[in-house]
Amino acid sequence: MSDFILEACVDSVASALAADRGGADRIELCGNLVIGGTTPDINLYREIRKHLQIPARILLRPRFGDFCYDDYEYEILLEDIRMFREAGAEGVVVGSLNPDGTLNERHMEGFRNAAGNMGMTLHRAFDMCMDPYDTFYKAKSIGVDTILTSGQAPNCVEGQKLISELVSLAGEEMTILVGAGVSAPVIEKMYGLTKATAYHMSGKITIDSAMTFRRETVNMGLPGLSEYDIWQTGEENIRNARQVLNRLQGR
Repeated sequence: MSDFILEACVDSVASALAADRGGADRIELCGNLVIGGTTPDINLYREIRKHLQIPARILLRPRFGDFCYDDYEYEILLEDIRMFREAGAEGVVVGSLNPDGTLNERHMEGFRNAAGNMGMTLHRAFDMCMDPYDTFYKAKSIGVDTILTSGQAPNCVEGQKLISELVSLAGEEMTILVGAGVSAPVIEKMYGLTKATAYHMSGKITIDSAMTFRRETVNMGLPGLSEYDIWQTGEENIRNARQVLNRLQGR
C-alpha cells in the first residue's frame, strides 16, 4: 500500500492527545511501553475515545517476553480482540510464533476470524521469526494487512535491506510499517533507502514526576528506572515526523 502513514505508539491519554496534536494518522494503543508494550486496559481505550477521533489499533500482548503462547494465553487474546472490536477499535496488533520460530498459523487464523472486519497488524513477533519471507507470505494469506518490523535488526536503519525487500514484495496489497528507532531524520533516510511510506514511533520524551515527596531508596519496577521519570509521547517529535512525511508525499 502506498499511503503515507504515521502511527504513534502510546500508553496514556496524555500521549494519545500529544500524538493527535502532532499530526499522527493513527495510534497504536498499548500498556507498559517500558517493557515493549502489553495489552492496554479497556477503560484506557474508552477514556481516549472521549477525546480523540483518529483511528486506533490495539496492541494485544498478554505478557512481557516471547511470542510463543499457550492455549490459555491464546484464549485471552481472542477475548481481548472481541472486546476491543465491540468497543469500536479500528484494528488490532497481534502475533504468535511456534517454538521453532515459524508463524503460528492456527493462532493467527483465529485472531483474524475474531477480528472480523478490523484491520490487523502482525507486530514485531515478525522480527523474532525464523524465516521472514515464509512468514510474510503466510501472514498475507491469512489476511494480515500490515507488518510492523525493524527488518529483524535492533533498529530500522540496520534492518533497511530486509525492509526494502519487504516493501517490494508487499506492493499495493500490504503495508510495511517501519518501527524501532524512528524519528524525523530517520524517516527521511529510510524513505531514500527503502521507499517505505509507513512509520511507527513513540516520539518519547521524559517528564519529571509531579511528586514533591520522593522516597528514592525504594524501587517499584525495573532496576535502573526511576519511579519519577514519566515517559510520554512528545508532540513536537510527532510533528517533525509528520512534516517530513508531508514533504516526501509532495504536499
